[in-house]
Amino acid sequence: MFHPRRTLRALLLPLAAGLTLLALPAPPADAASTLTNGGFEADGTGTATPAGWSSYSASGQTSASFTESGGHGGSHRLTHWASTAYKVETYQYLSGLTNGTYTLTAWVRSGGGQNAAYLALRNCGSAEQRTDLPISSSDWIRVVTSVKVTSGQCTISVNSDANAGNWINVDDLTFAPGSTGTSVHGADISSLAKSEAKGGVYRTASGTADDAVTILRDAGMNYARLKVWVDPADGYNTRTQVLALAKRIKAAGMKLLVDFHYSDTWADPGKQTKPAAWANHSYSRLKTDVYSHTYDVLNALKAQGTTADMVQVGNEINGGMLWSEGSTSNFSQLAGLLNSGYDAAKAVSSATRVALHLADAGDDGTVRWWFDNATTYGVKYDVIGLSYYGYWHGSLAAAQATLDDTASRYGKPVFVAETAYPFRLDSDDALTNQIDTTGELVAGYPATVTGQTRWMNDVASIVEAVPGGRGLGVFSWEATWTAVTGNGWDPADATSGNGWENQALFGYDDRALASMAWFRHR
Repeated sequence: MFHPRRTLRALLLPLAAGLTLLALPAPPADAASTLTNGGFEADGTGTATPAGWSSYSASGQTSASFTESGGHGGSHRLTHWASTAYKVETYQYLSGLTNGTYTLTAWVRSGGGQNAAYLALRNCGSAEQRTDLPISSSDWIRVVTSVKVTSGQCTISVNSDANAGNWINVDDLTFAPGSTGTSVHGADISSLAKSEAKGGVYRTASGTADDAVTILRDAGMNYARLKVWVDPADGYNTRTQVLALAKRIKAAGMKLLVDFHYSDTWADPGKQTKPAAWANHSYSRLKTDVYSHTYDVLNALKAQGTTADMVQVGNEINGGMLWSEGSTSNFSQLAGLLNSGYDAAKAVSSATRVALHLADAGDDGTVRWWFDNATTYGVKYDVIGLSYYGYWHGSLAAAQATLDDTASRYGKPVFVAETAYPFRLDSDDALTNQIDTTGELVAGYPATVTGQTRWMNDVASIVEAVPGGRGLGVFSWEATWTAVTGNGWDPADATSGNGWENQALFGYDDRALASMAWFRHR
């Protein structure tokens, strides 16, 4: 398995997933201090070594790098392709740089299947930085990576270690002062308390039983998400479990996102059922219910020294919440309910960020409609969260377009509140999994640990690329929901199964999967 970014130390490891960069010829003496021909327009079609660039292949396959028509912003692009397996690098050396942090931005496409296909910033005086090319065979995707230049020089590098017929397109590269990165590398672990109570065990990759929170923290996770129901039939996902888990999360040095469903069971675009205790309450009383419930949970967290860092007022509220009073068909009433939750959160801690969460990051039109209405009706919030499941919500390019537009249009940070991908298709219990056939998978991403890792990294990459540093990061859903008898979908049915265990971050042997490496995404 290859990782999305490797430090320079990683080059001492076997180079099967990359190129032998240390064997490259010396950089040209006339290197420029700004990127030359980043749009590959200077030479026309068929140029093996574009103006300003150099090509290298340890096996003499430099012809696998060439320009051709069909650019992103202009008429031409750089392509890597060959009819036989190949390794090739197209690179440009810059000197005379003012020391500081720089960001490489590029528009890319890839048919997938390579051993490795990535952009790299190396020989810059600090650790090499890399970003993989997301798999997208038709739509251009913008990716970024940044590096600290300490030696006045840097090499910008496009790399392929590919099988016969694999291809990438790269275009419109820029290299300029600035930094990138995401602050949220998280996972929802709401199932953990019930899983442990029912006998669930979590192990390190080597097989040692350990605390799941510790295992996730050690893998690089820095933010945990916990859902809250009001009075669920099984007694789990209530304030009691949130308080207990919050202590473990904060003790591990992580931040905490509390996800209020305002229901006794799952709330999502298809159902927003009022808690039984609130079923006959008036709209005015519901506003009080939302405030009181939100304040109660958050104030209890604060009192025990585990103040929530972020709060979701509602879960996947595309159609509103607390139906029918809080439906989007009456947005003014929905606004009142949402603002009650916001006010309660801020009353407990003004530093806690309040997020509004919709499903379907691939549908920019719906997201625009919803948040335009939120603006019209004066809904208060700090952050926008979107669910993005590639097998339901469209392409990475569509999700990127929505994230970019949303951050720009509303001037708020954005994050992917939920995403996941299967590491296998078969079930570990009697219930058929939500995703269980190859026809449901995203093209280029197999149902393997490698495929799961790649998906999580590529989603993180499009969030990282949101302009203006407004991309906060990603939450994996649901990292600890393994197949444990009694911990199924239905809180009212102890015999219900779990249709999601093949998308957790622990395998069927309870061991931590290598796909946890995505937490290290910058």
